[in-house]
Amino acid sequence: MELDEIKKLIELLKETDVTELQVEREGTKLRIRREKFLSSFEAFQPARPAAVQGGQAKETAEAVVEEKKLATITSPIVGIFHRSPSPESPPFVEAGSTVKKGQALCIVEAMKLMNEIESDTDGVVSKILVENGQPVEYGEPLFLIEPA
Repeated sequence: MELDEIKKLIELLKETDVTELQVEREGTKLRIRREKFLSSFEAFQPARPAAVQGGQAKETAEAVVEEKKLATITSPIVGIFHRSPSPESPPFVEAGSTVKKGQALCIVEAMKLMNEIESDTDGVVSKILVENGQPVEYGEPLFLIEPA
């Protein structure tokens, strides 16, 4: 499935009330999902901040994951994304880092509690989808990992 086809499907989905679309073609599965509440919220926003654009990034991330068979690490809770255990510490991982199952990737802070998010697979961090200090939602993709 070509990138242009995926973009056309995403645009088609935006123009309708459909919130989820799944296509299987030539052995490749593609699932595109959008949160309906985001579309009505966006109508009232003159300039979209990065946090609201997360819905669009989520659709694109899911398309990439299906195409390349990457593992997605998602946020299990709503909170603030932190790449390191403290401001003066180095990040847990960088893009290109090799990770093991159970290794800490980041922290999501919720109500002053620091929740370590761990890798659920061995592999290489392909992409970090969230900026340090950015709010994240339940189920929001945080990392793409190429399984080993």
